[in-house]
Amino acid sequence: MAMQYKILTHHPLVPSSSSPSSSHHHLLPLRRHNHRTPAISAVETTLTHRQPPPKTSPEKAEIFKSLQGWAKEQMLPLMKPVDECWQPHDFLPDPTQPSDVFLEQVMELRERTVGLPDEYFVVLVGDMVTEDAIPTYQTMLNTLDGVRDETGMDPGPWATWIRAWTAEENRHGDLLRSYMYLSGRVDMLMVERTVQYLIRAGMDSGTDKNGYMGFVYTSFQERATTISHGNTARLAKLGGDPTLARVCGTIAADEKRHEAAYQRVVEMLLEVDPAGSVVAIADMMRRRITMPAGLMHDGRDNRLFAHYSAVAQRLGVYTAGDYADILEYLIRRRRLEKVEGLTADAKEAQEFVCELPHRIRKLPERAEEQAKKKKPNMAQFSWIFNRGVLV
Repeated sequence: MAMQYKILTHHPLVPSSSSPSSSHHHLLPLRRHNHRTPAISAVETTLTHRQPPPKTSPEKAEIFKSLQGWAKEQMLPLMKPVDECWQPHDFLPDPTQPSDVFLEQVMELRERTVGLPDEYFVVLVGDMVTEDAIPTYQTMLNTLDGVRDETGMDPGPWATWIRAWTAEENRHGDLLRSYMYLSGRVDMLMVERTVQYLIRAGMDSGTDKNGYMGFVYTSFQERATTISHGNTARLAKLGGDPTLARVCGTIAADEKRHEAAYQRVVEMLLEVDPAGSVVAIADMMRRRITMPAGLMHDGRDNRLFAHYSAVAQRLGVYTAGDYADILEYLIRRRRLEKVEGLTADAKEAQEFVCELPHRIRKLPERAEEQAKKKKPNMAQFSWIFNRGVLV
């Protein structure tokens, strides 16, 4: 059982008529080419039967074990020492200051967020909820054959990486949650319930225990989150909150560094096992890269993830074009078209992956015609006190 993609269509951004303070929620400049583009990330999470991905063979699990020295030299240095890492405290009002100073800092934070529309906070909450489900992602990595943390404190480089990555990622949700809590712009009770629902629900990455596919997934997903946080930073700056822009940009920089590590893993696998790696890339892309928060729920909206994704698409935070751009970048970076020494199955997989971006880019053309026939729809988000947002 897994999530499949159903393309949604969207409409240009208009002000939310249900907002009680519309003067505070004026529109942010948007990238025009993102209007009415179908979102690969904007999906309805329907369940359907599919063949499970192949398990990692004992031989492939041994490859990961043989790469432990490489992982220690090439991955672990990308993790910063804790004392050199930023912490949420660095970006937030300081509660150790005298009360009047602390309250003044909180009021300044609130004033900075006044110019950001409800739509922006829908996306920011969705990003935060996704980051806050970090226990699920650590669990997923610890299912992968050849790299899992067998004891919970395994000293090997693969297990060390998983724990260190989790520790760095954990700061992201903490910072975004604290910032939004102080802003007063979101209903934190509903946000917190959403996080609990999501962690309870888990995720289906489509990788099963296949280590090759697991790293194909993470290398793609980390690049997607880099783009998403980078775009929320851009919109925060345009909306008049340079501090929030710095917050989102700092998180994006973390994601980019993590992406670099996962890219190195896939590239090394392509070097030591080109045929098996190309097949794994194709298998993962046939299943599509399902977003990790696809099962998000707030106890009210059964299509919450689809609605959140639609808003993210319309604001240009993460779009179908981004999905295709990522795939093209990965194909180019890995030189997939030039990989040699492939079996017949691997050559077929190679051809499929290299042609896939072109096929994906055709989807907006078909969706454009569908969008013209549909009326704009509003969705109420509990995260913003049940105000309506165009999806």
